[in-house]
Amino acid sequence: VTSDQVWQGAPRAWPIAVQWESVDRHRLLTLLAVGGLVVAGLMAILGMPPFDSHGPLYHLGIMSPICGGTRAVVYAMRGELGLSWAYNPAGVPLVAGAVLAAVRHLVGTVSHRWLTVRVTAWRLAIVVAAALLVALQINQQLHASFLLAS
Repeated sequence: VTSDQVWQGAPRAWPIAVQWESVDRHRLLTLLAVGGLVVAGLMAILGMPPFDSHGPLYHLGIMSPICGGTRAVVYAMRGELGLSWAYNPAGVPLVAGAVLAAVRHLVGTVSHRWLTVRVTAWRLAIVVAAALLVALQINQQLHASFLLAS
């Protein structure tokens, strides 16, 4: 039985399918996660970049869902989870996901078995992602005064 046959024959009771495979199907995810962790770690040690990376809407008081994201990730890397959450609630899950991706790669490299996760219910995933994005947008706008002050 090949992995493709397992995917095709799997019942669609869950919106995701999880399987151990002998091939790493998420190499790009690993590169992004490890690269992000390296950059975030450097910023956690050396400080924030010395330039303004905000878009024009930020200066008008209109926050985007990613506003405060850099600071949130840096504070999460420093272990200051409360500050991370205050700047952007996506910071802690983003760092945790990157760490899990790196651990997944280490386990796969040692065992030659990689955990593969596939979305099987794309419509549901898109609806959930959109709802989370709208909620994050609302949250960030409600905290605009805090984000603009820092």
